[in-house]
Amino acid sequence: MDQYVIDKARVRAAFDRAAQTYDAAAVLQKLVRDEMFSRLDLIKIAPHRILDAGCGTGYGSFELQKRFKAAQVFSLDLAMGMLEKTHAQQSLLNKLFRPKRLICADIENLPIADNSMDVVWSNLAIQWCNDLDKSFTGVARLLKPNSLFIFSTFGPDTLKELRAASNNGDTHVSRFIDMHDIGDALTRHGFNAPVLDVERYTLTYDNVRAVMQDLKSIGANNATQGRGRGLTGKGFFKQLAAQYEQFRIAGKLPATFEVIYGHAWTAEAKVDNGLGEGVSPVSFRPRG
Repeated sequence: MDQYVIDKARVRAAFDRAAQTYDAAAVLQKLVRDEMFSRLDLIKIAPHRILDAGCGTGYGSFELQKRFKAAQVFSLDLAMGMLEKTHAQQSLLNKLFRPKRLICADIENLPIADNSMDVVWSNLAIQWCNDLDKSFTGVARLLKPNSLFIFSTFGPDTLKELRAASNNGDTHVSRFIDMHDIGDALTRHGFNAPVLDVERYTLTYDNVRAVMQDLKSIGANNATQGRGRGLTGKGFFKQLAAQYEQFRIAGKLPATFEVIYGHAWTAEAKVDNGLGEGVSPVSFRPRG
């Protein structure tokens, strides 16, 4: 058995519970979302339909709707609790969102029609997918030709301090995918000109309990198959706290997050020009 396979039922339950505490604790998620929008500013698009895949409490969807007022924005999440929070917040912004377009589903099994979206946006969600190839196949399927997939996800150095401090034979941190492997997967599934890069963020805490509480508040519980199945007692937590102390700098404990940013395009539409070759009738280009 692969100890790092993610239990989706456990993920769903964790995010359901975290829906009410998520926004207050999601400091990093907000930073990454803002960075994604700054990158989107460099790309000239006029989409009709946008999918926010892994919408959380909906703030990415709200901003996408503000930027692309004529577009239909669809908000998808695995956890019904997150969609309920999105629905409640959309109700306060009913001038933007009328009607509401909410989908409760897994990114690995997207219940959306082929060639129906112009943009798929995903902020820090695809790290919860067990099968990246299956996920990218689904995204490519539902995007129209010459359409944009823009995303962020976590890389292998994420929570490296917690991984090192909790090395007791069980899995305590998910296995995150390397940037180069993500690029290869995009190419395998027909995406053109993938662009990927990495940024590292460090959050600091007074103690290990605060680290764990922050992760719990955003729903980032350990959902791997290799997690400890018994109760985590005081002995384990004491050992974890002691091991984590080796990373303390200037009075604070760091928690590192490696964030991979990426975007790529689906293949151009082919039209019959009488020669059996294809040309692209539409082209999206960065603003000059």
